[in-house]
Amino acid sequence: MFMCLSSCLGNRHAVGKQGPITLDLRSSAFDPKEKVWTRFPPEGSKYTPPHSSCDFKWKDYCPQVFRTLRKLFKVDAADYMLSLCGDQALRELSSPGKSGSFFYLTSNDQYMIKTMKKAEVKIFLKMLRAYYNHVRSFENTLVTKFFGLHCVKLAGANQKKVRFVIMGNLFCSDHFIHRRFDLKGSSLGRTTDKPQTEIDEYTILKDLDLNFIFRLQKHWYQEFQRQVDKDCDFLEQENIMDYSLLVGVHFRDKRVIMTEGSFDSDSSRGPSPHLSPHLSRGDTDPNRMCTIRLGSNMPTKAELTVRRTDCEPQLIGEPTGEFYDVILYFGIIDILQDYDISKKLEHAYKSFQYDPTSISAVDPKQYSRRFKDFVYKAFQEDKVDI
Repeated sequence: MFMCLSSCLGNRHAVGKQGPITLDLRSSAFDPKEKVWTRFPPEGSKYTPPHSSCDFKWKDYCPQVFRTLRKLFKVDAADYMLSLCGDQALRELSSPGKSGSFFYLTSNDQYMIKTMKKAEVKIFLKMLRAYYNHVRSFENTLVTKFFGLHCVKLAGANQKKVRFVIMGNLFCSDHFIHRRFDLKGSSLGRTTDKPQTEIDEYTILKDLDLNFIFRLQKHWYQEFQRQVDKDCDFLEQENIMDYSLLVGVHFRDKRVIMTEGSFDSDSSRGPSPHLSPHLSRGDTDPNRMCTIRLGSNMPTKAELTVRRTDCEPQLIGEPTGEFYDVILYFGIIDILQDYDISKKLEHAYKSFQYDPTSISAVDPKQYSRRFKDFVYKAFQEDKVDI
């Protein structure tokens, strides 16, 4: 409740102060020390409204940069504020992610809020200028779209700080997402821990669970390759690894039966009450544009694959010639993990026990190369145009 209220009050205050926006930002705008603190006493102040929660402070990190990013991403300030500060509260997801972060979704599913560790904030601020230049240069970038970086600090003896980032929800869609995959290109531990009978449309599947090759039309495949190359080059230069390609699959034929068992693809039942990260609501909003663009609302073919059982685990199975018409949503997520001492130690420790090429924690150059090798096998050019 406090997170919802503080986020609403803070964002309303921050977005409401918007001034003139220029794309050519000064170096000082990216300075990690460039932040604005605002106190929100319960009784209100000259600049803040009264509220029913406890006294807290709100921090905006590099506010000018994020105002400009929102402009670059074509985010309307009024819609953004309404999404975050409307009458309906943020929805907290049922459980924190593997990192320990908590996730919240806006009521219209357009934006996701993720709590962050201090180390993640430092990494983000360090790479913010490069991130800004990258997304400015490449309109079709697949990396996560970030719209704001904030901190809430409780007053009094507690002095607890909650840091969080506001980002786009990749699966905010008119289409119900039937299958979702988190793909890294590594094999160790890269399978769901759910039994086959319990896999449903809310399960986050992994590399060894992937049983499709996605066949893109020539134009889209070339654009996909170009953009993945550019995005991976950027992440490698920033010493980032452990990122994933998050893929959402909507089957256009509701009668589809998966090889691991059937699933109900009727989108009319709406969202599950137990939400997991990266969800779509499956509703129809006439205000949402259904424009096809790289990584969003992309009609394509998915060819079913099977893995041989008489050899080492295959990252990509053998194609069967059985095709499904699908609509894809995908993007590169979790881009704030650098190859720090803990990851280097993890790599050294696991290398004694397992094949070093199979583990996720490898240096950014090797990670980028392996990631691209994998996704260019999972996504291939369709030799026959749809």
